[in-house]
Amino acid sequence: MRPVPTCILTSADAPRATDGHDLDRYVQIGSLTKPLTATVLTRLVEAGELQLDDSIEQLLPAPPGTGITLRHLAAHTSGLPRLPPHLHRRDPYAPFDTQALDTLVRRLDTLPNTAPGDTEEYSNLGYAVLGAALTSATGRSYEELLEHHVLAPLGITEISVSPPPHLRLHRTGMFGRPVRPWTMDGAILPAGGLWATPRAAARLTVALLVERQLGEPTPFWQTAGPLRWHNGATRDASVFTGALPDGTWVLVHRLSGDAEQTDEIGIERLRNIAERQGS
Repeated sequence: MRPVPTCILTSADAPRATDGHDLDRYVQIGSLTKPLTATVLTRLVEAGELQLDDSIEQLLPAPPGTGITLRHLAAHTSGLPRLPPHLHRRDPYAPFDTQALDTLVRRLDTLPNTAPGDTEEYSNLGYAVLGAALTSATGRSYEELLEHHVLAPLGITEISVSPPPHLRLHRTGMFGRPVRPWTMDGAILPAGGLWATPRAAARLTVALLVERQLGEPTPFWQTAGPLRWHNGATRDASVFTGALPDGTWVLVHRLSGDAEQTDEIGIERLRNIAERQGS
């Protein structure tokens, strides 16, 4: 079995990339996009443009009475299923464009598995709806919102919806040919469509979770005890990032869709750093 191209950046060690990975080329970061979308939401709330408890039907052509709010979507408590229906087999999100999302929104009352607020169920569909609500409320594209509310204030440039092809890094398949990545620049973008260099993704982790340059982190990061974290995976890439209150942080990206193993590497590296600091 070929080794998996891996890069690891931490608060305690020099950055390193192995087996063909690259710290300065763009890679898919999957659902690590979600806390950026949630940060846009939080910033809009702080600016008084939205309220967390605004209902979806105030912002989108959803049926009345769904009970779903922006808070529910961001916290994965909307009751919506994990994935949109009728995904494509090889490139699942390719047909999930704005028209497909609009069609789902118009029958949103038929989709929830549970009542809003009852249960936490991780939902890519929920974040697609959230992104659409943010763009509808502001009249700005998702890319414009992300740039204005997150990337520009932090001075981070190497995060993109569509980086130049020659700067992208892909997993290679048979005969060394690059594997074609999933298409994720349509309606699914706010849930998992961004690309970033690992250095830029690490700078984002530090800026948001450690230095808190935009104030308190959005409450919609994943948490485990004191750890704030998020991961992400596409077919051929996976990422884990997390930070502890003492400033210890890690970012791991691998050219493999095995998110569980990527998470394990990240958690183990955090544990090792904590042990070294405590010794």
